[in-house]
Amino acid sequence: MKKVGNHNSISRKLLLGVTLMLAISFTSFAQDAAPAAATEAPAAAQGADPVKGKELFNSNCAACHKLDAKATGPALRGVAGRHDKAWLYKWIHNSSALIKSGDAAAVKIYEEYNKSVMTAFPQLSEGDIDNIIAYTSEEKAAAPAAVPGQAAAGTSNGDDSGVSNNIILGALALVMLMLVVMLFLVNSVLTKVAKANGIQVAPKTPTTPIWKAFAKNQFLVLVTAIFLLLASAYFVYGFLMQVGVDQNYEPIQPIHYSHKIHAGDNEINCKYCHSAARVSKNAGIPSLNVCMNCHKNISEVAETTATPEYSKAFYDEQIQKLYTAVGWDKATQSYTGKTQPVKWVRIHNLPDFVYFNHSQHVTVAGIECQTCHGPVETYEIQKQFAPLTMGWCINCHRKTEVKMEGNDYYTKIHEELSKKYGVDKLTAAQMGGLECGKCHY
Repeated sequence: MKKVGNHNSISRKLLLGVTLMLAISFTSFAQDAAPAAATEAPAAAQGADPVKGKELFNSNCAACHKLDAKATGPALRGVAGRHDKAWLYKWIHNSSALIKSGDAAAVKIYEEYNKSVMTAFPQLSEGDIDNIIAYTSEEKAAAPAAVPGQAAAGTSNGDDSGVSNNIILGALALVMLMLVVMLFLVNSVLTKVAKANGIQVAPKTPTTPIWKAFAKNQFLVLVTAIFLLLASAYFVYGFLMQVGVDQNYEPIQPIHYSHKIHAGDNEINCKYCHSAARVSKNAGIPSLNVCMNCHKNISEVAETTATPEYSKAFYDEQIQKLYTAVGWDKATQSYTGKTQPVKWVRIHNLPDFVYFNHSQHVTVAGIECQTCHGPVETYEIQKQFAPLTMGWCINCHRKTEVKMEGNDYYTKIHEELSKKYGVDKLTAAQMGGLECGKCHY
């Protein structure tokens, strides 16, 4: 019998190669955990508690003061080195009295900061003030030095497992290649064995191609043509019905505004910024002066505000864009008079022939903003939540009950229509909410 080769040696080589590649890929998962170096907080000066001082600072001082930048009042880091403690007690307890006494330092601060009178805090004890001073006396934390090839703290690195994944994918690709090669080798060996033993391989019987068989069957051709026409009509109709529907439209604005931070984390009421929604047809774009009600004293966000997608530096840059737009100089705490208009991108846009009144829905009907605009308190970037189509509005009118409590205008109408329809609560549709003239001019 003819010798066809030693295939055991080939299998051993293949098995050895696969084992070696898998061993390399699994060892890449092992990572040494570097112990984090614990940093010690600076000791409180003279027994004062800087932790309590931070709480007192945030609740009493942060509205007008920052640690390292001027705001309504001066920066307070290191204030104990600029004034003695007895003077600070008098100033914090009653700054007006200290100014009237003619104290030179008090008068200088009063004149320098546009004669803004500091709020008196007689409720703070000297111990509380000592704690605040201890907090303001802490050294400013230095930013950690960037290590090449190391991700910054608090940010996610998409390449953390990239090396090991690449090795695993490479190993799998190599295994698949080996299997293909082995199939060719097996086929070659079987062919040689068949020839050596005089075995004839039966030739393939020619068959009719499936497309020719299909073309000859007229019934199948007719059914397929009808199906394709109906399917095409369905998809064309669906496409045309989506023209002008901008659901989930999420444009990038010139100034990044996070509803998640403002309406979500800080729980600012929607109608504080969009006050026109209560009394007007349009909700309106809030004036930048509304933003400055808070951001006059908030020139940067807290460290905890940063997310993997948006850093603290990014949010601080957006606040600076606001300052540039309104002409606010945070160094002098004054307006420069040089303003720049903000070209906001409109998100919700109804056709001109559609009438919609915000005050009628928000004030009269008492509908929450989230009903139409979605959970805006969770949106980092505002988007169009609802399709705002005619069918969507009609369905809302059909299922929404009219708010009758405290509304004498609907009392008589409600009594008559409730008898007519045999219901206790009327929907907007039963009150005429489906009439064409209600929404169309």
